[in-house]
Amino acid sequence: MDTLVSMKVFRHVVEVGSFVGAAERMEMSAAMASKHVMHLEQQLGARLLNRTTRRVAPTEAGREYYERLSQVLSELEEAEQVVGAASVVPQGRLRVSSLSAFGLSHVMAAVADYAAQYPQVTVDMTLSDRVVELIDEGFDVAIRASPNGLKSSSLIARQIATAHLVLCASPAYLRRHGTPKTVADLARHNYLQYAGVSALEIAPTTGESSPRVRLSGNLIVNHLEAQRVIVLQGAGIAMLGTEVIGDDLATGRLVPLLVDDVPPRELPIHVVYASRRHLSAKVRSFVDFLAERFANESLWPSLEQIKALAVR
Repeated sequence: MDTLVSMKVFRHVVEVGSFVGAAERMEMSAAMASKHVMHLEQQLGARLLNRTTRRVAPTEAGREYYERLSQVLSELEEAEQVVGAASVVPQGRLRVSSLSAFGLSHVMAAVADYAAQYPQVTVDMTLSDRVVELIDEGFDVAIRASPNGLKSSSLIARQIATAHLVLCASPAYLRRHGTPKTVADLARHNYLQYAGVSALEIAPTTGESSPRVRLSGNLIVNHLEAQRVIVLQGAGIAMLGTEVIGDDLATGRLVPLLVDDVPPRELPIHVVYASRRHLSAKVRSFVDFLAERFANESLWPSLEQIKALAVR
């Protein structure tokens, strides 16, 4: 028999003073209620109730057990109510990790609107270009970008938008150093590299036997926003995602380079979480909110617009 049910039956028997009354509360027969109490007594090895033809009353051991049991069952029922509510009403602390530049330019505004709509949720934001360990580090949700897809099979990833990786430079840099017309021209330009990413190699389109061009430079950074800043300062050329430089391309602060020879590469943006099963309302609502928010906003120039903005 289910010991937890037996505990609840016993509590009701003590409170109403009869098996019939307890049985009505538990929606079972009086005989079944009696069997549950007998099961509990056998489990504990003690007599909990004195039974007569006129009344049922707890023994001394039964009274002490009832007092402790009532407190435990009340706390358990309260916990069930809290968890049940959390699965329906978004509430509690929501830990979110987001790409830093994308977080500053797009996610934080969305988070402000989400927090206003769901005031019972406390959003704890971390902005970083590091790929966090979602479960081990205690995050509920992460916002990531990867041209090669997400490798972890233990996580659920929902794509919310698509950016593009674009080779670009500032107009000031191009005025000083000239605009590359071919892939081979890139060899003489200062390439600003992102830390931890292999040096970029590009195959020229002039012929299959032509050697690949390895881009190099004298600056390496580990932060996408920092890389964007030094490109805007005219320090060199870089490969950056439009989730970081979309506005810069649209306003002409940066210009795409060699879009025919180095086509912009798709960069999917995903919101990642641990499991679809028993998903809390705060996670579900946040994921749905982001998906709807970015689906209805024009965040970056389209591929066609990028090509139209490119220097020829």
